[in-house]
Amino acid sequence: MPQNPVSSGAPADAALRVVAKELVADGVVALTLRHPDGRRLPDWAPGAHIDLLLPNGLTRQYSLCGDRWDAYSYRVGVLREPAGRGGSAYVHDVLAEGDLVGVGGPRNNFPLVPAPRYLFIAGGIGITPLLPMVRQAELMGIDWQLLYGGRTRTSMAFRDELATYGDRVSVVPRDEQGHLDLSAHLAAAAAGDDTKVYVCGPGPLLSAVEKCCADRPVGTLRTERFVPKDHGEPLRDEPFEVELARSGLAVTVTPGASVLDAVQAAGVNILSSCREGTCGTCETTVLAGTPDHRDSVLDDEERSAGDCMLICVSRSCSDRLVLDL
Repeated sequence: MPQNPVSSGAPADAALRVVAKELVADGVVALTLRHPDGRRLPDWAPGAHIDLLLPNGLTRQYSLCGDRWDAYSYRVGVLREPAGRGGSAYVHDVLAEGDLVGVGGPRNNFPLVPAPRYLFIAGGIGITPLLPMVRQAELMGIDWQLLYGGRTRTSMAFRDELATYGDRVSVVPRDEQGHLDLSAHLAAAAAGDDTKVYVCGPGPLLSAVEKCCADRPVGTLRTERFVPKDHGEPLRDEPFEVELARSGLAVTVTPGASVLDAVQAAGVNILSSCREGTCGTCETTVLAGTPDHRDSVLDDEERSAGDCMLICVSRSCSDRLVLDL
């Protein structure tokens, strides 16, 4: 069964207050959130994210990048996306200290698994999920290196925090040093030495790392994407039925609609964010049937198990799916 099934019900787990909003790089703000009554917040682990349900009605997903041992606050970093759909612009231009914002989660689709050594690779705002991983590895005394690239030095967030780790961190602004030398760093982590490679950043960076790691054992490379993979055409183009076990409803999903569209049209409330299979917010338990996985979140083992799916993009290989909704 999936570790983080999403169910119907309330759209957010809590309303938290923005207690700090800080510019941490060109085009990047960090938000610190606390419960209005000072209550303890749900625990989380490196790689986790939360869903921000913004006052303007938009839902956006951001990686937690603060101190996981601080039980009373969450921190996220938000990059302004000029070509985005309005979420980051709202955070940058409207959301203010003192405002309340709905929060769903935490959820973790990018967990830090045990390893004797880690190589972390970040591109731009992709540093956010890796910050807690670096702290965790350092706390546990595990060998690690971080390769951090960005457009310019001033656009790279949290450099001051990373400076405390000395030469374990390589900061590579593209306008000063060019692109990241992935081959050299990955060659240093020789195949077969059990090094886990974690990478988060734009699509071209992930594709380049995947190419470099093509001959590594399955599970060596772990990625988190901002943009979806291209999975080509669905495995079938006929309508299929989706039974919602807990709601007692059945819906038909046509070729031009998503499972999420059909479920929401039937009146079932399920939290979603990216609608492109990259955030994992709409992950749903599958009770019967065979999903056609078209997301960029689940790993090979989770896809093979077939007991969960991201209903914003994934479809069905079978005539019927039964979901725990």
